[in-house]
Amino acid sequence: MAKYVPSPRDWVREQVELYESSGGTRGTTLRDTGLPVILVAHTGNKTSAVRSQGGVLKDPVWVLNLRANPQIELRDETVVRPMQVREIKDKAERDRLWTLVVAATRHKEYQARTARRTPVFVAEP
Repeated sequence: MAKYVPSPRDWVREQVELYESSGGTRGTTLRDTGLPVILVAHTGNKTSAVRSQGGVLKDPVWVLNLRANPQIELRDETVVRPMQVREIKDKAERDRLWTLVVAATRHKEYQARTARRTPVFVAEP
């Protein structure tokens, strides 16, 4: 079993700890936004550690991790499932999904902070 490495960000680490310690019954919405939260555990591309940033200039480490190892564990409240992700490369499919992402999250703000195109992944059983 790979070693879990908590987030260096206090609020993220605290959110994950609450979510996990409650078995997915608490910490299931994002701070003051009310947006639903899922946890995605993935394996580090270089470290092999399990890891749980918006608008940075280059793809964050989690993107590189998913590209290198698409097997994840997805926790949605009390349900935990092994899944596999795939990056959306088709422009029409990505544009359709990006519209849904922007409607449900703050990713429009993140995209505005960077020239890079934010990757979109789909998780499937």
